[in-house]
Amino acid sequence: MNVYHFKKGTEICNYSYSSKILSIRLNRQRLVVCLEESIYIHNIKDMKLLKTIMDTPPNTTGLCALSINHANSYLAYPGSATSGEIALYDGNTLKTACTIPAHEGPLAALTFNSTGSKLASASEKGTVIRVFSIPGGQKLYEFRRGMKRYVNISSLVFSMDSQFLCASSNTETVHIFKLEHLTDSRPEEPPTWSGYMGKMFQAATNYLPAQVSGMMSQDRAFATVRLNISGQRNICALSTIQKLPRLLVTTSDGHLYIYNLDPQDGGECVLIKNHSLLGSGKMEENKENDLQPPVPQSYAATVARQSTVPSTSTMPGYSEDGGALRGEVIPEHEFATGPVCLDDENEFPPIILCRGGQPGKAKRS
Repeated sequence: MNVYHFKKGTEICNYSYSSKILSIRLNRQRLVVCLEESIYIHNIKDMKLLKTIMDTPPNTTGLCALSINHANSYLAYPGSATSGEIALYDGNTLKTACTIPAHEGPLAALTFNSTGSKLASASEKGTVIRVFSIPGGQKLYEFRRGMKRYVNISSLVFSMDSQFLCASSNTETVHIFKLEHLTDSRPEEPPTWSGYMGKMFQAATNYLPAQVSGMMSQDRAFATVRLNISGQRNICALSTIQKLPRLLVTTSDGHLYIYNLDPQDGGECVLIKNHSLLGSGKMEENKENDLQPPVPQSYAATVARQSTVPSTSTMPGYSEDGGALRGEVIPEHEFATGPVCLDDENEFPPIILCRGGQPGKAKRS
């Protein structure tokens, strides 16, 4: 793993690990490197290794989530390879917070909200999505994505205000759920036939098996999107653009779709823009170019120079919990010249490059 300074285009440090790096997460307090059976936690200010979580359950996809709120640097990762158990770890105190029995089957997706106070999860079946309070682990919401068809959840994300939760999969449908609780003091429904049948249906659920009644009480999608493709991996984001809520969907074929989201009534989201990200063929009309700021030249220069960065003196790894004295594998790292100021509000986030893998920007809020 190579860490580069985004603005200066210089290498800050590099680490070597005993096995393949599967995922990397970071905020302004911690940097987390996930291997198949271990997790390394670094201090973002000086890149010292603070903790190595050894012998984690086999995690072949590198599934883990780190809160972007550095005041609540909670880390979530699978606590079991056969069930949907979530291990919650406090990255600030370097202690285990709790274990959450989230699903029956193995986990497929994990994500924190912007404040680190909620955690959403989905299993490999992809039919039910649950939201838990952090750090207690109490279940707050339960949403049903579908009834019969099992799917692979590829993206699970909160909106910045934590009012919505978006889930996308390998199907053509993207689901958006609204996080709200119905109060008991709801207005009295008018004496209509539909209202009467609704009350009868609700009363009947008390006499049904727990699994059936629980399924009927699960909330459904508040809004949906029908993509014109199916079977492709995609990534979603809920954002506010020009003071309006938008849903952004990026697909593996190189397209970015921007949809309008009605925050009051929900329903089917309307496609307002479609951008090609590959840069080939005809240029598509884009009236919202100002919504996407240009990438700094230093980023391209950094990626181009990543194989020619000179090496400097090496320093041994450091661990506040014993490190090598306890027999743990402490990777060596290499510091570039100049001070390390990764927590400076005026600095750009670093670039994380995994040797043998694809480069990617490591963003911090």
